[in-house]
Amino acid sequence: MNILDKKLVICIKNDDYLASLEIKKIYEIIPDEKAKKHNMIRVIDESGENYLYPNSYFLPLELTNSSQELLALFH
Repeated sequence: MNILDKKLVICIKNDDYLASLEIKKIYEIIPDEKAKKHNMIRVIDESGENYLYPNSYFLPLELTNSSQELLALFH
């Protein structure tokens, strides 16, 4: 998958998941339609594995074109 196709979120809450999520950290979304129906989001957390968390713990991160291009250089 191209870096420009990845969906990113920023963590704004980590209640009950202090070891798994860091506030203000950017996480990659793993598409999961079933989770979406339950207001959950699947991300790669601090363990390096993907797990489900409440949507309310994250805000979508929308990057400008120039930011996306910059990130693509580091991938």
